[in-house]
Amino acid sequence: MNRQSLSSHTPADQGTPEGQPVRPVRIGISRCLLGEQVRYDGGHKREAFLVEVLGRLVEWVPICPEVEAGFGTPREPMRLMGDPQDPRLTTIRTGIDHTVRMTRFANRRVRELADLDLAGYVFKKDSPSCGVQGVRVYNQEGTLNGRSKGLFAQSFQQHFPLIPVEEEDRLRNFSLRESFIDRVLGYHRWRALTRGRATRGALAAFHAQHKYLVLAHSPAHYQELEPLVASAKDVNPRQSALRYGQLFMEALKVKATVRKHVKVLKHLAGLLKGHLSRIEWEELQEAISEYHRGVTSLAVPRTLISHYARVKEITYLKNQAYLNPPPEELTLRNHA
Repeated sequence: MNRQSLSSHTPADQGTPEGQPVRPVRIGISRCLLGEQVRYDGGHKREAFLVEVLGRLVEWVPICPEVEAGFGTPREPMRLMGDPQDPRLTTIRTGIDHTVRMTRFANRRVRELADLDLAGYVFKKDSPSCGVQGVRVYNQEGTLNGRSKGLFAQSFQQHFPLIPVEEEDRLRNFSLRESFIDRVLGYHRWRALTRGRATRGALAAFHAQHKYLVLAHSPAHYQELEPLVASAKDVNPRQSALRYGQLFMEALKVKATVRKHVKVLKHLAGLLKGHLSRIEWEELQEAISEYHRGVTSLAVPRTLISHYARVKEITYLKNQAYLNPPPEELTLRNHA
C-alpha cells in the first residue's frame, strides 16, 4: 500500500520547479526518539506519535551527534559546563572536555545536511548535544549556572536559521504541534520556489497561494510581504525571494488564533457567496459560527470551503495553501 506523504498537501500548481519530481518532506530527528538504542546508557526515548503517526507521512533523517562523533554506546554521560553563553561539553565523572570534538563534528555534519533539503528538525530535549532550549549548564561545583542550547542544535540553527525546529515534548502540545507542521510545510513549499527560477511571477504566485495562510497567522507580516512582491521586478528576484522567505517563516511563527481564523474563513466565504445556493451559504455560515463558538473544529468550515472551491471550479481558492492543510491525524488532540 502506498503511504500518503505530506508532499501531497501542496496547492495544485505550487510545488517543485517544472520538470523536477516532487521531493519528500524530510525532517531531521534525534535517533533515540525513533526508538534506536543510542543513548549514553544504551537506551532510547521512543516517541509514539513521531514514529507511528508523523513517521508515516514524512521521511525521517535520523541523527545522533554523540554516536556519530565517535563517543560510542554506552558511554559516560556528558553535560554542559561553564558560561551559559559559551558552554563546554564535558563528561560528568572524568571531566573530559569534548567541546572541540563535538563542534568540529557538528560543523561538518550540518554542511552535509544542506544537500538533504530538510524542512524541519525534532530534537531531544535537555540533551547537551541536541537540546534546543533550556539545557542545564553547570559550574565547577556541580550546581546550576544557567541554561543554553545543545552544541549540535546550536550549530544546526546557526546554519539553517529558517528551518523549523522543535523538541519532542513540546510536540505533545496540540497547538505547538499544529504550528510546527504548518511551518514545516510552509518551508518545504518555499524551498521548492527557491530551487527553481525565482522569477517575480513565481514569487507573486507563491504569495497569492499563501495569502490566507499568512493572514491566519500574522496580518502585520502580510502587509510587509505585499510591497516586497510588488518591488521584486525592480531588484534581483532571487534576493527578493530570500527576503520573502525570512518574513514568511517569521509570520508562520506567530500564533494563529480563533479570531484570525474566523476572519479568514469569512473572507473566503465572501468570495464563494455568488457561487452558492441559499442553503449552501447558510450551511457554511453555520459551520463558521460553530467553529467560532468552539462547538466544532476548524477542519469543518475549512473542509466545506475547500469542497465548494473544488466543485465550483474556483481555481484561486482551491489552490490556496490554507485550504490544503496537513492530514487531520497530525493535529488531533488525542495524540497529545
